[in-house]
Amino acid sequence: MLKRIVSLVLVGLLLNVAGVSSAYAGSKEEKEIRFAAKVKEGISKLGTGTDARIELKLRDKTKLKGYISEAGEDSFAVLDEKTGAASTVAYSQVKQVKGNNLSTAAKIAIGVGVILIPIVVVLVLLSADDS
Repeated sequence: MLKRIVSLVLVGLLLNVAGVSSAYAGSKEEKEIRFAAKVKEGISKLGTGTDARIELKLRDKTKLKGYISEAGEDSFAVLDEKTGAASTVAYSQVKQVKGNNLSTAAKIAIGVGVILIPIVVVLVLLSADDS
């Protein structure tokens, strides 16, 4: 009986955590400012140099591909390896960023593990309870 209660509590906690989503109330400008801050944080994590490869989509639908040659307070520079042209981009102009940030893959793997482990524990407890 105790195992059944524990398993129900674990399932309830799992559903509670999976169903939670944070909602931000605010104007469009505030959302853009928060997104620009996230972009700035992501660029600083990637660093600069030839290993900091990045693909960008800007708000004006321009696409850039290359590596980050320098990063400042308000903008960063993307150097296209093929043409050698450097483009300075303000953080607020960025619409979408794709970089070689391995920490994103690690976060996804951790999230999947956190979700799968309780499910496996519940299934093991239920199968042991039936025996």
